[in-house]
Amino acid sequence: MFELLKAGGILMVPIVLCSILALAIILERFWTLRPTRVAPPDVMAELWRWIKSKDLNSRKLKALQVSSPTGRVLASGLMNAKHGREVMKESIEQEASQVIHDLERFLNPLGTIATITPLLGLLGTVVGMIKVFTEIQSTGLGNAQALSGGISEALFTTAAGLSVAIPALIAHRYFIRRVDALVVGMEQEAIRLVEVVHGDREIDVEGA
Repeated sequence: MFELLKAGGILMVPIVLCSILALAIILERFWTLRPTRVAPPDVMAELWRWIKSKDLNSRKLKALQVSSPTGRVLASGLMNAKHGREVMKESIEQEASQVIHDLERFLNPLGTIATITPLLGLLGTVVGMIKVFTEIQSTGLGNAQALSGGISEALFTTAAGLSVAIPALIAHRYFIRRVDALVVGMEQEAIRLVEVVHGDREIDVEGA
């Protein structure tokens, strides 16, 4: 591995650092954006049971608030339900904007890595080819070892940049889609909550 890094030249250092950062972000986002963490089914079912039995108090609201991102949004709405529908909806929207910001954390850096690593690889290619042509000008075509070193540097950095960028881009697109799906589910739960609290909708124990 060290020989490969050495063959790629100095630009392999930022490419490797980008790969480590991208891997850390991908693993962290896979853990954080699990649907069972963002909107735990058992917590949601218990909330609807509390509402149906009119057994909701400040202690249970606090527990709901710390249970999950969706719980934060719904608890914010319930805490302001007594002030009317519009205030309740506004508090839900404000809390949801913060939750969505948290869900999208680190996705911009991941997208940046997917963008810059091919450019770093391309820069390495240019640097390698400059070395090749410089060697040709100074010694001609006789020094095959020096020429092959410049060419290999160009090829290694290009391959390394693309090897980091492709998975990073795929992961970035995947996490954007996952956040969108989680937000849609959160919106549906929030709409249902507003309708139930203000008497526009009946609810059974399962929250349907």
